[in-house]
Amino acid sequence: MKKLSTKGQKWLKGIHILFACAWIGAAIILCLMNQFLKASYGMQLYGIDVSMKFIDDFIIIPGANGVLLTGVVYSVFTGWGWFKRRWIIVKWGITIFGIIFGTFWLGPWVNALVPISKIHGLDAWIEPGYLQNRNMIFYWGMLQLSTLIFALFISVLKPWKKA
Repeated sequence: MKKLSTKGQKWLKGIHILFACAWIGAAIILCLMNQFLKASYGMQLYGIDVSMKFIDDFIIIPGANGVLLTGVVYSVFTGWGWFKRRWIIVKWGITIFGIIFGTFWLGPWVNALVPISKIHGLDAWIEPGYLQNRNMIFYWGMLQLSTLIFALFISVLKPWKKA
């Protein structure tokens, strides 16, 4: 298989970092919004929830998919490969886990907030489903964010020898 030139690899690295920044940055913002933004009236709560859904749909999802796709290009068209180094294997695990967990759990929890706050306004805070989703987003979102930050640091430090 033909390998990317040095210039091509630099472009790929920049694009990969851009997507990772989007994913991690948006995850930080969602965790902060979920924990610290407080609404004074019902439509404000709805606006916060719609904003969280927007960030998820238009920043986190493209960022995560971009990291995945540029990772595939790295593995196929550079000398890094799929499993040559342990830190790459760990990054693949974190990326795949993050996308699956975000798709089937975190994303649906975020999406579920919007209709509840639209219908109930501030009374959403007494709805068990709303509170449960908020709590799950916070705790599991923090775990996901931690794993993404870990992946970022192992990309920089490359801590383990070859597999």
